[in-house]
Amino acid sequence: MPPGRLLSGGPSPGRVRDGTSADTPAGLPGARNRTRRLLALAAVGLLLVLAVLASLAWGARDIPLATVLEALSAPRPADNDHAVVLDLRVPRTVVGLLGGLALGLVGALLQGLTRNPIADPGLLGINAGASLMVLVAITSFEVSTAGGYVWFAFGGAAVAGLVVYGAASLGWEGVTPVKLALVGAAFTAVATSLITLVLLVDHRTLEEFRFWSVGSLVGRSMGTAAVLAPFLVAGAALALLSGRVLNALALGDDVARGLGQSLSAGRAAVMTAVVLLSGAATSLVGPVAFVGLVVPHLSRALVGIDYRWILPCSALAGGVLLLAADVLGRLLLRPSEIEVGLVVAFLGAPVLIWLVRRSKAVSV
Repeated sequence: MPPGRLLSGGPSPGRVRDGTSADTPAGLPGARNRTRRLLALAAVGLLLVLAVLASLAWGARDIPLATVLEALSAPRPADNDHAVVLDLRVPRTVVGLLGGLALGLVGALLQGLTRNPIADPGLLGINAGASLMVLVAITSFEVSTAGGYVWFAFGGAAVAGLVVYGAASLGWEGVTPVKLALVGAAFTAVATSLITLVLLVDHRTLEEFRFWSVGSLVGRSMGTAAVLAPFLVAGAALALLSGRVLNALALGDDVARGLGQSLSAGRAAVMTAVVLLSGAATSLVGPVAFVGLVVPHLSRALVGIDYRWILPCSALAGGVLLLAADVLGRLLLRPSEIEVGLVVAFLGAPVLIWLVRRSKAVSV
């Protein structure tokens, strides 16, 4: 399969003869396709609104939607249902929404940056870096709360991204998709080995770390979300401005240079967005897998192969997937619940198998 070919099986981006810009993928010009994409985004946005309402209304015990809306508009502190909505479910929903948006964007950015259809934050060692620093927080500083892990996880993810990108930039040819993947895999292997070594000899740390590493929305507060919000906003803004760069990169390095793109500056901007978003998301919800892997492929099926549309669609779809998985985890074993990371993995594995099979069928 050519480097620019995407797993969705669509045509590789290229010049269009009907007057569209050179960074617009071929086969998707015209007002009709724009309308279709807008409708697809609107549909995903509607699903996100429904997922938010479901997250506020459903849980260990259901709360009528009218009561939820009343709690948001005219709260009564003495009302128990209002207290549950405002003190427990609103923070959880906001954290899940922000984490899902960030993970969806990161997956799309990494798949475009590396031209790798199975790229996600784990590919560049970002999850491993965050996990290693959380382990340091537990063992060396005796941190035991989700709020306490935040800065350690964010710092670990940021350092991992910078180290991997810096190492991949060495050499005369600079950063390439293959070098990013190889250096990321090497960093992940080293970090995972260190994590395993510590966990094998320290059972108390194992109990603490296991809960965080699964991925969960429990125990995250609005204060934590507010602290990380500036990083999420900056990363999301930079990501949404990277569509043209990713479209050019999908054509291959030589063609992208011919179109006037600065590959080093473009890749550095995308990597900065990846570090900000993945660091904040991992800090909020833990190293949740499959969201960043699956969501971009679903977005391509809805809006095509233009990253200027894939990125916003992936952000919305990531929020839908993470919130829906959290709601499902609350409902399956009421009054207990299943962590969102386990539910996402359960839902994402069959989708990944389907994507791999579809990719083989396309490449034949």
